[in-house]
Amino acid sequence: MSSQDISAVPAPVILTGDRPTGPLHLGHFVGSLRNRVAYQHHYRQFVMLADAQALTDNMDDLGKVHRNVVEVALDYLAAGIDPAKSTILIQSQLPELAELTFYYLNLVTVARLERNPTVKEEIRLRGFERDIPAGFLTYPVSQAADITAFKASIVPVGEDQIPMLEQTNEIVRRFNRVAGQDILVECRALVPEVGRLPGIDGKAKMSKSLGNTINLGASADEIRAAVKMVYTDPLHLRVSDPGHLEGNVAFIYLDAFDTDKEGLAEMKAHYVRGGLGDSVVKKRLEGILQELLAPIRARREEFAKDKGYVMQVLKEGTAKAREVAARTADELRRGLGLSYF
Repeated sequence: MSSQDISAVPAPVILTGDRPTGPLHLGHFVGSLRNRVAYQHHYRQFVMLADAQALTDNMDDLGKVHRNVVEVALDYLAAGIDPAKSTILIQSQLPELAELTFYYLNLVTVARLERNPTVKEEIRLRGFERDIPAGFLTYPVSQAADITAFKASIVPVGEDQIPMLEQTNEIVRRFNRVAGQDILVECRALVPEVGRLPGIDGKAKMSKSLGNTINLGASADEIRAAVKMVYTDPLHLRVSDPGHLEGNVAFIYLDAFDTDKEGLAEMKAHYVRGGLGDSVVKKRLEGILQELLAPIRARREEFAKDKGYVMQVLKEGTAKAREVAARTADELRRGLGLSYF
């Protein structure tokens, strides 16, 4: 294949995004945002503000979702997602996604949805038991609509989300069989090297709802206060005591953000054999986080001065995304024999 032929091959499509239920934090940065900044140079990337999906468990607080659409968009721009390279869109403004969801609901059973490990775990965490909002239960179908509307072949997710993509591919295969042609494409998971960060309190994950985060827009004082609260080794009572690395959030964060791996390895060895206080470890961590977040915070503050520009980015990205989703919806209608005129 000539170089001219290679350049004519379209870049693979990647879909990623977030529920706008609060400002983004370090967990988002390490798990997705910094990767998206890299992906946008190699893929055709769509970044979705999943506001409609956020309503599945926030119908009693609509304002939270409305407010955070712009807040999350600010985090995107501050982290380095470039609207000239990535298409940033608002989910609710694409009615085609709801149309695709409606079709796909006929291709999956309630029993199959209830068996989805990711859905089961989220239901347990939220204490829904049998009082499950139908929209929440059918989230895998809605996600399948999001992915297939753009014919994304790559979806960055954590390992816990892989069952969702498996269900998407089941729907893709069933739809193509019903239509008698390969209209939709299957996707594959792109799992980041660094997974979810635990919260500063040592809980399983950094979560807005648990209040154990360090936000991307955190001030220098907020970062300092949060680092002081970071969970370390509860058995490390005296400086001379040998320390433990397993479950030690300070070292988990250092592994994620400290680029001096040789120096970090020496610090770990010193901590394990004893003679190194938690305060020294946290001082190193604070310095790294202050350096990391200061430019992001500064960019965020600049973008926040011009909300009109942010809204224009969202408007243009959403319009561009809708053109793509509309073409896919047209193909699906024809495949189902629903094109009458």
